[in-house]
Amino acid sequence: MKKLVFMVMIFFCGAMANAQAYTGKGDQKIQLGLNAWGYGTGITGTYDYGLNKLISVGGGLNAYFSNYKDNDKDNRVFVFGRLNFHLNDALNLPAKWDIYPGVDVGVLGKDFGIGAHIGARYFFTEKIGVFAEVGNNGSLGVSFNL
Repeated sequence: MKKLVFMVMIFFCGAMANAQAYTGKGDQKIQLGLNAWGYGTGITGTYDYGLNKLISVGGGLNAYFSNYKDNDKDNRVFVFGRLNFHLNDALNLPAKWDIYPGVDVGVLGKDFGIGAHIGARYFFTEKIGVFAEVGNNGSLGVSFNL
């Protein structure tokens, strides 16, 4: 049993050695998670595309189970575009980490919605990691490299 645990640890550490959270131009991420606060409690999905070492653009959709406007059924979905600024080089972060402030702009039902966030990603393997974003919308979940 000890040998099996040791082998699994060696494999996991080897997979972690190549993990990179943000590579710059052409980098693509999909994130799926739960919204903890902001416009409401629900689920989120986002896509980001790296333009260069500093900036990524993308879009997303938040679907809310409960809402900040008296559970108005028209305001249960927030569709938005997003812009992130990746601070990896400026903060001299390890390749597995990505810290990024950003903004979200979109529509929430019939209303205009805007938000700001600061996020962090950590990749365990080359393809799979976790993320957390705090700000107007807060979310936690899984991040995937494409």
